[in-house]
Amino acid sequence: MLLQGKKLLITGVLMDSSIAFHVAKLAQEEGAEVVLTSFGRAMKITQSIAKRLPSTPPVIELDVTNQEHLDSLAERLTEHVDHLDGVLHSIGFAPPGAFNFLEATWQDVATALHASAYSLKALSVAALPLMSNGGSVVGLTFDAKFAWPVYDWMGVAKAAFESTSRYCARDLGPKGVRVNLVAAGPVRTTAAKSVPGFELFEESWDTRAPLGWNVDDAVPAAKACVALLSDWFPATTAEIIHVDGGVHAMGQ
Repeated sequence: MLLQGKKLLITGVLMDSSIAFHVAKLAQEEGAEVVLTSFGRAMKITQSIAKRLPSTPPVIELDVTNQEHLDSLAERLTEHVDHLDGVLHSIGFAPPGAFNFLEATWQDVATALHASAYSLKALSVAALPLMSNGGSVVGLTFDAKFAWPVYDWMGVAKAAFESTSRYCARDLGPKGVRVNLVAAGPVRTTAAKSVPGFELFEESWDTRAPLGWNVDDAVPAAKACVALLSDWFPATTAEIIHVDGGVHAMGQ
């Protein structure tokens, strides 16, 4: 099995339709031991959804914008695993004001950047004490090369996220940790539902994708994440793998 004996930390499981849920499911099916994170009111949701996985994993509290949570992460994880081989960063948040580019306040933007970009570095560093034998950090992005309709400051945050992944790859590579991203096409997830007008992507993506695209199918993106969390990409880091049906390579 692809992940036999691996121990993984997976963030962002809120729905059984989410990419993170399917990463956790596939990872368990491929032999991995999984720990999930959640926080606040979402904890009960994640704990409930976790029961739909092949094996119910523990759920620990982690708000990536809370330094105390980050500082204690490694210690709290050792109650469940003795080390980590991989981490999935499936975290993004922006307040409603961030989806109006010209009228957004700095506080709106700062919140989006903190939760959606800086958090990749914060989570990677927090998990690092348990990755002494190296490992893989995988994040989820939405191709930030373009100014997408309605995405606004979240798009800027994703551009920062992608840049952050390259710097993380530079500084964590000597420690044996690979850092890569999966740029998925639109999937109907909690994050997508929080973006006003996200259906604009859903309506056009399938017709633009050479391979076609199903907004209700998170499995293709999840498979890419699982592959990157495995040992099958031992010399790949600072990469963005597109799982979008090919839209990223097409003209208008």
